[in-house]
Amino acid sequence: MSDLKILLDEDEMPRRWYNIQSDLPAKLPPPLNPRTQEPATLDDMLALFSSSLVKQEVSTSRYIEIPDEVREAYLRVGRPTPLYRAKRLEDYLKTPARIYYKREDVSFAGSHKPNTAIAQAYYNKIDGSEGLVTETGAGQWGTALALGCSIFDLSCKVFMVRVSYDQKPARKTLMRLYGAEVIPSPSTLTQSGRQALAKSPDHPGSLGLAISEAAETSLASAQIKYSLGSVLEHVLLHQTVIGEETVAQLRKADENPDIMIGCVGGGSNFSGFAYPLLGEHIRNGNGTQFIGVEPTSCPTLTKGAYKYDLGDVAGFAPMVKMYTLGHDFVPSPIHAGGLRYHGDAQSLSLLKNLGYVEAVSYEQLATFEAGALFTQTEGICPAPESSHAIKAAIDEAIKCKQTGEAKVIVFNLSGHGLLDLAGYEKFLNNELNGNGNRS
Repeated sequence: MSDLKILLDEDEMPRRWYNIQSDLPAKLPPPLNPRTQEPATLDDMLALFSSSLVKQEVSTSRYIEIPDEVREAYLRVGRPTPLYRAKRLEDYLKTPARIYYKREDVSFAGSHKPNTAIAQAYYNKIDGSEGLVTETGAGQWGTALALGCSIFDLSCKVFMVRVSYDQKPARKTLMRLYGAEVIPSPSTLTQSGRQALAKSPDHPGSLGLAISEAAETSLASAQIKYSLGSVLEHVLLHQTVIGEETVAQLRKADENPDIMIGCVGGGSNFSGFAYPLLGEHIRNGNGTQFIGVEPTSCPTLTKGAYKYDLGDVAGFAPMVKMYTLGHDFVPSPIHAGGLRYHGDAQSLSLLKNLGYVEAVSYEQLATFEAGALFTQTEGICPAPESSHAIKAAIDEAIKCKQTGEAKVIVFNLSGHGLLDLAGYEKFLNNELNGNGNRS
């Protein structure tokens, strides 16, 4: 077998998701009702989410079986995904490190997001929902949910953060092709949006505000449920199909990873990629280093406070204990729109707080430089979000060059950048700054 591309057969695709809650060194602090500040009840959760997903949110079972209908849809949209070795990047860097990347960019939606979008659409369908409403930053999540809803015949409404709506017109076109209604946020359709626009008519939008608009819309209709693309535990659970595949592929390549790297917005792709091996590390101590990478303009893990905070601006979603910059934080309009959330997933935040996960941050220009280098060496144009992970992998490989260590570095290529070429055009024309392009 070539060590440049490690593949799994269709019958080797995982049949179960891994649940990190079974192995956490400490119990997750309970989510709170934002109005009473008391632990959220089942009814609180069911107002927004389907019953099947609420059960998964609180489950402590180590593994949860993937339904056959979801596995079939996974196969349809590109799973299992390949693991590549970045040999040309290694040669360029002249590093003794061996660099691998998991290619989540090959899905129909162009990112890792369908792993949970398909699962959430399926469970909402069997629970009797007629449609889903959500938010999206860069548009990868909205695209994935539109795809998932099209597979299971549900309506889909997406509130897209205004700055990304303007920066990434192709994203909203793709969502609409899948049958979704796409609305720039803040909008005039909700009280949350109208309040934001009254204070700031040129508001660039934020994920926290878009979540408020989506949740408010869901609460107004018993048949329309809310769907979240990151942060919640059931979302991270569904994404562990990535990590389970990666473990099997590294085993085929006879490699033990020294460093696992993923970008972090709310935590879904990093956690889905890293949690299966991180759980093993918690249980047995496998010596692997886990690094989450974020933008310096939205440094939740590196500079945020670990405390209870609202998940959205208006306070519709439950309060959770997480690393947060404050629910009213409005980050700079960087092109990595999927990393512009004010907080992180509960389990990821707990593991960071306990020292199991490290975090680094980079300015926008440095990540685009890394993305351009990856394009030139490996031939794949990465999403601006994924370029954060690439930058960290490059830095770790350069450290290996300095020390002579032949470490195994594995990162998650969470999405392609073929619908982000306007940002790359600005980069090539020297029109990007470090923490936000306002031109």
